[in-house]
Amino acid sequence: MTRDALRASGLFGVADEAAIDALVRVLRVRRFRRGETIFHQGDPGDALFVLASGSVKVVLPSDEGAEPAIVAILGAGEFFGELAILDGAPHSATIVAVEPTETLVLHRDAFLGLIDSDPVLRRALLASLAAEIRRLTGHVEDFHFLDLPGRLASRIGRLAASAGATTGEARIAWPYTQSELAGMIGGSRQSVNRLLADLTDQGLVRLERDRLVVVDLERLAATVER
Repeated sequence: MTRDALRASGLFGVADEAAIDALVRVLRVRRFRRGETIFHQGDPGDALFVLASGSVKVVLPSDEGAEPAIVAILGAGEFFGELAILDGAPHSATIVAVEPTETLVLHRDAFLGLIDSDPVLRRALLASLAAEIRRLTGHVEDFHFLDLPGRLASRIGRLAASAGATTGEARIAWPYTQSELAGMIGGSRQSVNRLLADLTDQGLVRLERDRLVVVDLERLAATVER
């Protein structure tokens, strides 16, 4: 399980067997319940977390009464905690498990030792950081140019793309509450409820227990006006 999870990760999937062996010797497994906080914004960071299963939300806490901003949802194969390791600053966001989640935890010194000694892993880390910058750029673009319905449609499209679907029908794992979805797009729970109902009435999406079905990704994308 541990080796498979490392092989499936965007960072360690490029590692050779020697590096995987070294990782297995030093990492530990931590499991979290749905809704459990893994660390808070401002906490010191001394470990990298690789998601073996489940998913987490990256949260910027807000004033009491306001919806917190959810800047990302990370799933199996993705990782977090690297920024605090690289720059020595406290964690820039709070991480909360969206569903039962298993992580592989690598201490700072072990992680930096591997990165220092393995140029392939170093390039993979740089590529992952570049991808994160591109994702955040898209996030800022959505907030700057799109209204709330457009941000919702765009976010659903991005979640579908993360699940490997780009055309036709998409079935997306849906462990999110409406409050969490509101936090992703800068809306309120009530407004998201209305917008989801509108998309359902238009025949663009439907909810099936723990999944959101996008009936036609192209039609959904056509509703996004910049």
